[in-house]
Amino acid sequence: MSVEPVRVERHDATQVALRAAIEQVNQVVFGKRAQINLAFACLLAGGHLLIEDVPGVGKTTLAHAMATSLGLSYQRIQFTSDLLPSDILGVSIFDRDTGQFRFHAGPIFAQLVLADEINRATPKTQSALLEAMAEQQVTADGESRPLPQPFLVVATQNPVDLAGTFPLPDSQLDRFLMRISLGYPDAEGERQMLAACDRRELLTQLGPRLDSAQLLEIRHRVAHVATSAALIDYVQRLLAATRLHAQIRIGLSPRAGLALLAAARAVSFLGGRSHVLPEDVQAVFAAVAAHRLVPASEATLARTALADEVVRAVRVD
Repeated sequence: MSVEPVRVERHDATQVALRAAIEQVNQVVFGKRAQINLAFACLLAGGHLLIEDVPGVGKTTLAHAMATSLGLSYQRIQFTSDLLPSDILGVSIFDRDTGQFRFHAGPIFAQLVLADEINRATPKTQSALLEAMAEQQVTADGESRPLPQPFLVVATQNPVDLAGTFPLPDSQLDRFLMRISLGYPDAEGERQMLAACDRRELLTQLGPRLDSAQLLEIRHRVAHVATSAALIDYVQRLLAATRLHAQIRIGLSPRAGLALLAAARAVSFLGGRSHVLPEDVQAVFAAVAAHRLVPASEATLARTALADEVVRAVRVD
């Protein structure tokens, strides 16, 4: 199910700016409106985003365009097999003038960090992101250093069956609010891309449509979108269905339930509503739930297919 486009309330300058930011990203990543709306919903909910797809379909371009449109400081980290945790977090270097060690911050100290091809790094290096994603801080040399706010990680990964990849552990997958896939563009989107100038040139033409203060304001408003008792009951039934499903070994945790509600609130906000509908939950369920499910065996349906099956099976009262 696709995410609705933004509906703008009259005189709401922040929502006007948000719509402009989303439309600007659509001018660079062609034919992917549903995925772009999901990506914005993820970031507006305060979560981190994982984009899994084959090389060359626009994963990196999407992250860069979002950072520019949202007015966020941006760093790209290219994950490779020889990347070290200190290359991400930073390192202390002895300063001869002061006779003390001075911490040099790594690229993680940005508002939007692109962890490009994250599953090409070793598990030790991948784990360097865990504290930053969960606690919004980095601990080095016994000192905790807060990260700039808002802090968002957009990670890309190639399918695990490609050469030179290390599967992300389930504990790290759980740190991502959503996992999406862009896929190949449709015929019209691909034609637009082929006829347009180089996407790197398109990126240079983008400008901020929001700033950090406006984004934090939107996240505050998203967190206060109402959820009824009946909606909570529906979410609980979805969680229970994943835990009782014969083909799922490990179902969704309570933290996954909170993530599902946060994402649904963001979708409701993008639709211009003040309360969450069951359709909002359904729109984000696969993106929030699929990467958190552990199939019973290798012969089981793919995770996304299992998530879709759960949504179809659980009633909406």
